[in-house]
Amino acid sequence: MICLECKKELSYIDHKNAIDAFGVELCAKHQVRLNRLILKNNTPKEAIQLYYGLKKRNLNPMLEWWDGKKSIDIAVSRVKLNIEIDTEYNMLTHEQAINDLEEAMHSFKNGFTTIRIPNDLIKHHFTETINNIIGIVEGLNANIKKI
Repeated sequence: MICLECKKELSYIDHKNAIDAFGVELCAKHQVRLNRLILKNNTPKEAIQLYYGLKKRNLNPMLEWWDGKKSIDIAVSRVKLNIEIDTEYNMLTHEQAINDLEEAMHSFKNGFTTIRIPNDLIKHHFTETINNIIGIVEGLNANIKKI
């Protein structure tokens, strides 16, 4: 059991605390950093899990990336992909749906693709979610090379 960030050997307590809090293996130092990030941005646990899952698959994602207007849960800047984790998608109002659509439009106008992923998809279909995001990144990367 090692920290996913610094590769430091984890104690049983650090391992248990990290798994309970974030669902990933982190040392006490990196747990403190993530707790600060969560408090500042209300980062969903699933965004953290997805971030580390994408890192394990050799993508270079950024957690809570500032796009100039707001913080994006996960960004893959090389292909201009923004990933937002929806934690309240079952309570979506038409006002929120319009706001989401407008945000996607502004992102697209600035050359970014934004995808929204329900948190339940990460909880229950983690591997398939990672595989599909990698496919999206590959497709975006292929289109960038054509231009």
